[in-house]
Parts: sequence; structure tokens; C-alpha cells
Amino acid sequence: MKKIISLMLFLVVNTAFAKQQIPLEAFSKGSEFADVKISPSGEYLSFLTKREGRNTLGFIQLDGFKFIHSVAFNGNAQVGRYEWVNDERVVLEKEYIRGWKDHPEYHGELFGVNVDGSRSKYLVGYQGESQTGSRLRKATPLYGTSYILDPLVDDEDKMLIVTYPWSGAKEPVTVVYEVNVNSGVRRKVTASPQKMGRFLTDKLGEVRAVASIDDEGDSSVFLRNKEENSWDELALSRDLDDFWLHGFDDTGKLAYLSAAKAGEPRALYQLTLETGELKHFFQDKLVDPTKVWRDPVNQTPYAIELDPDYPTYAFVDQDSVWSQQLKSLIASIPGNQIRLVSGTRDGSKVIVFAGSDINPGKYYLYDSKKNQLSYIAASKSWIEPNKMSAMEPIVFTSRDGLSIHGYLTTPLGKEQKDLPLVVMPHGGPHGPRDYWQFDPDVQMLASRGVAVLQVNFRGSGGYGDRFEELGYKKWGQEIQYDIIDGTKHLISKGIADKKRICIMGASFGGYSALQSAILEPELYQCAVGVVGVYDLPLMFEEGDVAERDSGQAYLERVLGTDEKQLKAFSPSYNADKLSVPVLIVHGGEDERAPIEQAESLIEALKKAKKPYEYYLLEDEGHGFYKPEHRLKYYQKVLAFLEAPLKL
Repeated sequence: MKKIISLMLFLVVNTAFAKQQIPLEAFSKGSEFADVKISPSGEYLSFLTKREGRNTLGFIQLDGFKFIHSVAFNGNAQVGRYEWVNDERVVLEKEYIRGWKDHPEYHGELFGVNVDGSRSKYLVGYQGESQTGSRLRKATPLYGTSYILDPLVDDEDKMLIVTYPWSGAKEPVTVVYEVNVNSGVRRKVTASPQKMGRFLTDKLGEVRAVASIDDEGDSSVFLRNKEENSWDELALSRDLDDFWLHGFDDTGKLAYLSAAKAGEPRALYQLTLETGELKHFFQDKLVDPTKVWRDPVNQTPYAIELDPDYPTYAFVDQDSVWSQQLKSLIASIPGNQIRLVSGTRDGSKVIVFAGSDINPGKYYLYDSKKNQLSYIAASKSWIEPNKMSAMEPIVFTSRDGLSIHGYLTTPLGKEQKDLPLVVMPHGGPHGPRDYWQFDPDVQMLASRGVAVLQVNFRGSGGYGDRFEELGYKKWGQEIQYDIIDGTKHLISKGIADKKRICIMGASFGGYSALQSAILEPELYQCAVGVVGVYDLPLMFEEGDVAERDSGQAYLERVLGTDEKQLKAFSPSYNADKLSVPVLIVHGGEDERAPIEQAESLIEALKKAKKPYEYYLLEDEGHGFYKPEHRLKYYQKVLAFLEAPLKL
């Protein structure tokens, strides 16, 4: 009788739990609001939102929150990044969604539009307008990829753009143009003295400095002589490389730049413009700066964002108005990463973004004159943070003594003991890393009772060049050992149930899922590869990376050219060593990891008579765009994980 009652209670409790489960649609849906900005006068708010899976731009009158107008493109085009260029007008990038790619494609097309939808105009791009048969000056075609350099909000008619010409050179000389925001008519201002120039303007909108690279790939900094429209190179330390410019101080006599040195995390330096003296200003012992934030009024740097584990800030000027505001807001909205993302011309009103591991992000309006914080909107209003699972930083030592950082998310309300675990390596592998932030994939798994481990293995970005280069030519072994050692670390702590562990990832993470399962056949109970690369020699022949000379050089640098090693590190050549069920998810239009990668692995699995499931999304590529496809993907993954993890 007791057994029957216990069984009944078990069924009641589990049925109630099932009813309380967060719907998968909550994680598959895109953001309602993103990139919220305030107009220079403070009269309007602008924002991006999704319509049929594509970004549209909306305008609201701040007084009364009255909707005014929205901007959208037809077909597979969408609104990308945008800037206010005066009190009534924005200029925006036109992007194209090409299947399942990491990011939308952008071809340098800039459009202008007023808040009420009037004076919509194609300003910059390869289409342009013909001047034949007209005396009016029109915007001629510009064959290059252009970005807004400085919106010049104090000049109603002008903005500065930087253009990367389509010259056939893989690293072109960049050009700055002054563009009329109403007509698109442009005037060349200057060109970089070397390749890939990254320009810096001052608070008056003058192009003052540029960081560029020479033919050998070394980085240099130049100051502009406006009268002669020439560039003077600064004699900076040869120990430093990869310069990035971040802004000037209030006087315009000091510039801030960051640089790499001897593989260490990037440091921030002060540059005295008159003498060329460079002074070390700030450096974190572990990580590169994530971003240097600038005062939106006069463009002076005020804070350095860092992500060693939880996000934090170092301050360029502790006593500046913006630093004080940021500190106050951090205290007012505890437990969140705070960013001041947009401000009015006079700095009296600021758009504040607050987000965390359990909060996808909320936008607020801060009125500095009233010292008042007002809620605007949530990026995903249906997400209840108190029902999400916390992500905590972890650190462990790899088998060769290297300190490896990562994040562990455990299901809400569950003790950290004998949990089913999914190990989720990030993509890249070089450049990207995992951060403490809201991740819908992670939260989806945690909502189903699964712990998630994310490892910033050697080769990950953000920890200095030396750490990143430790992963070069180590894809199939040392990088995977870091992931494996992180998994064993959780087993040794009693957090993970060693009999209920799977590994899954996308892009390079998909490669890692298969390769780690090959190296440690007894550690994982299943593997999920999503838009992954499985045949390393094939990377030199197929895909958008292989099409470019710079891509071939990159592959040679990070993978090497030893075909024997490449095959030894390829799951497609070692499928016979797999002893766990495999799920392969791929996009038919994937250009980064083309369909041939999945087909190579499937052929090998068939030959080795290994179990696998294959889920093909024919009209997708290398990134999830359509919510309905993300939902089906989640359903497929959960169904696959159910038996191995005993969910």
C-alpha cells in the first residue's frame, strides 16, 4: 500500500512539474526590443523589433509613448545597425539574411529616413543613382562596404562614413567620406596611409588619428595634419602591436589606445599627442577589455568593461559624470550588467540596458536632472528571471597545468549533486568565448533539469594572444582535453552524474562534440553536432573561409598543413572510434560549414555502422533566424537527449 501511495504521489508531483515547465517557445522566440536609442533632442525613442523573423526599426514619441512609424525591407532584407544623425533623422544599414549564417550579410548600403517615414533615401551603396540627364547632384555608386564613423549630430546635414573599397585587395586602404544625410552626395575627407585604417574623430567631428597595418601585418598609429591632409606616423614601442583607438580626453591633447604585448591581455595606454609619449594606463591580469565606453556627448572614454568571470568595470576617470552615473545605476539595479547605451546631445537623458544570466535584458530611461529611472521595455517580456537558472563562473586546472575558466549553469531549485549534464563548447574556436549572460540554449536545457558546462578552452578569445595561440594546431587534442578535463572536474566534485553526460555544440562546438566523444568514448553518453565541421582537410576546399586568400592563410595558421594530422583530428576519419549515439543537425545553405561537412561524417558513420540521427534544415545556413526552426531544433535535441540522460 505504501508503495502504491508513493507511486501516486510521485506521479502527481511530476505531473504538476510537467505542467509548470516553461514552454520551449519562450526560448525559441526572438527579442521584442533591441538596440533602443534616444534621439539627440530627447524627443523620440527608436528600437529594433522582429517581424516575420527580420529586424524592423520603430519610432516612438517619448512624451506619451505614442508610436509614430516603422521601417522594414521586403524579401530577405532587414534593418541592421543604425545611428541618429540629427533630431529627426536616422541612417541605417541594410542587411540580408542568407540562410543559417552566423551573421546577416552586409554590403555597405546605408539608408536615411525621418521619424515619420518621410524623406526615405538610399544614401550610400553600390547601386547609387545615375547623374545622366540631370543637373542635380546625386549619390553616385560607391563600390565598397561602408559604416558610419561619426553621425555628427550637431550638424543637421552631414555625417562621416568609413569605406572599405572592393578593390580586389584582401586588406584595402580605407577611405573617409563626408556624406549629406538627405541627398547622399559625398566628399572625400581622407584615406588611411596604410591598409585597414581604423579612424578616430574628436568631439568636433574632426578625423584626428588612424590605426592601420603595413604589408608585413604590423600595426601603426598616425596623426592627421589637417592643413596638409597628410599623416604623421608616431614612433611607438616595437613591443606593442594591434593598436585600437578609443577616444580623446576633454582637452583633446591626450588619446587613449589599447595594444597587445608579448601575448598578454590587452592594455590601455594614454598617448600625449604633442610628444608621442605613451603611458601604460590599465591592464587586467586575466582578460582583454570587452569594450571601452565613451561619453556620448564629447566622446571621452570613461569606463572599461571587463569579463573575467562576472562582468565588471574599471574607470578611466572615477569622478566623471558618466562614471558616477554608471556606479549609481549599478547600485540601483543589482545583479545585472549595466550599460549606458545612448544619450541625448546634452547628456540629460540616457538609455540604460540591464541584463544578466537570468535576465535577457531590460531598457530604462535615466533622467539625470530629476535623478529618475523609468522602465521602458524588456527585450523578452515573457521571460521571468526568477524562473531562470543561475550561471556561475568556475575555474579548474587542465592536465598540463593551465588554468581554464568557464561557466556552470545548474537547474533552478536543484542541488548541485549527481545532475544530468550537457557540455556545450563554443564556436570559433579562436576569437569567441563564453560570457556570463542570458543564453536561450543553456536556459532551455536547464528548464528541463539539465546542468550545462561551458568551457573557455585554450584558443578562446579574450584572454590575450598567448592563450589564444595555445590552441593553434591543437584543435583535435589539447583543446578537447580542456573540455574533457572540465567535464571530469564536475564529476570529481559530485556535481555531474558520470552516467548521464552528453556533449553538444554548434560550428566548432559541433566539431568538439564529436572529437571529444572520440577521444573519451566512455565519458559521454551521446554527442550532438550542429552545423559543425568534421572533415578538416575539406575546410581547405569548401566553404566561404576557403574562398579567400586570407581564409586559406588563417586555416594554415590555426590548423597547419600536415594532412596526416588533419585526418587524425577529423571525426570523419575516425568515426569507427565513436561508441555513442550521434545527432547531426545541419543547414542546407550553410556556407561556413557547407553541407559536404555533414555528408562526410554521415558517410563515415554509415561505413563504420555507427548509430546516428540526421536533421536537415534545407533552407537554413549557419545561424538560427526563424523561431519555428529554433523550436523544432529544441524539440529534436530534447527528444534525442531524453534516453541517454534519463530525463
